Amino acid sequence: MWATRSGFSWRLLLFSCVFLESLSQDFVGQTQFICTSVPKDVDICAATLQNSVPGEDLKTTVMQLRETVLQQKETIINQKETIRELTSKLARCESQSGGVDAGDARPGGRRKEPGTKNTMGDVSRGPAETLTQLSKTLQSLKQRLENLEQFSRSNNSMQTNSLKDLLQSKIDDLEKQVLSRVNSIEEGKPGLRNETEQRGRVESTLTSLHQRITDLEKGQRENRPLDKFQLTFPLRTNYMYAKVKKSLPEMYALTVCMWLKSNASPGVGTPFSYAVPGQANELVLIEWGNNPMEILINDKVAKLPFLINDGKWHHICVTWTTRDGVWEAYQDGVKRGSGENLAPYHPIKPQGLLILGQEQDTYGGGFDATQAFVGDLANFHIWDRKLSVGEIYNLATCSSKAQVGNVFAWMETSLDIYGGASKWTFEACRQLN
Repeated sequence: MWATRSGFSWRLLLFSCVFLESLSQDFVGQTQFICTSVPKDVDICAATLQNSVPGEDLKTTVMQLRETVLQQKETIINQKETIRELTSKLARCESQSGGVDAGDARPGGRRKEPGTKNTMGDVSRGPAETLTQLSKTLQSLKQRLENLEQFSRSNNSMQTNSLKDLLQSKIDDLEKQVLSRVNSIEEGKPGLRNETEQRGRVESTLTSLHQRITDLEKGQRENRPLDKFQLTFPLRTNYMYAKVKKSLPEMYALTVCMWLKSNASPGVGTPFSYAVPGQANELVLIEWGNNPMEILINDKVAKLPFLINDGKWHHICVTWTTRDGVWEAYQDGVKRGSGENLAPYHPIKPQGLLILGQEQDTYGGGFDATQAFVGDLANFHIWDRKLSVGEIYNLATCSSKAQVGNVFAWMETSLDIYGGASKWTFEACRQLN
């Protein structure tokens, strides 16, 4: 009897397994079979229905998940197509611009890294901006010619007069070309198609004029002392600057003095910047935007109480010592402010690069036109000690007792000029304002 019952129970168990296996055929992928023993007194259909309820819920959940996965797969495929399309367009753009993007190259052949500024050449301009730049250039040339004319009157040089007349005639012709260009833009004439060719002719003529004026200026330099000159930065660009030929030594104290004249707004820019490998802001004087003038030492900042953008000549000095980072600021021989904790116990590092007129974002480069100095600069001197109040006053009043910098002294032979910055005769306190 027991054997009979036992055999029947196993048949029920086997039937349940077969029944559940048939239910599992509706699922996709791998399945798992669960066998459940059913007592003999329980109706098999009822037991099967009770056990099938969780299976139906599981089937519904699996189907929902499968639908979600398929939707996500379709979304990923669409995104891949979009990425491939954008990549293809980017490749076409790069291939088209590869032949003319020489301005993105850094010195030494290294391409400019993404996100950095274009520092080695002027940016491309539209017609209106081109005309503005040409007008400023012409105005600069006119100013230089006027200075040459004054020089020729004082020296009665027939050769200088004849060259001056020739250059003046050339500038008049250029002004006519610019005026014609303005009319073409305003009237929308077909002549705009020749913009590149016309601009090339104008720039070629301007280059020739710059060279001739430079030749005339050389005649002036032969007759003046090497320290009686000023540097003029007429435009806010990223390519006009002067480089000091020698580096600075390690310094535990310093005094920096100079004459400045500017009416630039906002901010006169960066009169000088000294960078060393690993620290672009080792020693910087800058007035940028609406901020007051600041001095940076090892990237630490002190705000200076200078007001100099009134178009007049001003003599400024800044002293600093590494002990406690004490600094003092002088304008026109008068102490205007002081402070401490400016890079205390940090000596100025040697073997760097000193640039006049530009702020270095990297060692020897990374110039930003918005931070460029605009105006005139003269008698730039550096000492490796703190000057006294009397010594600074002597400099500001052009006393015969005034000293020159023992680290850097203002001399024409100590500088290399780039980008169109010009030199003019300057004698402190004789031609002020």
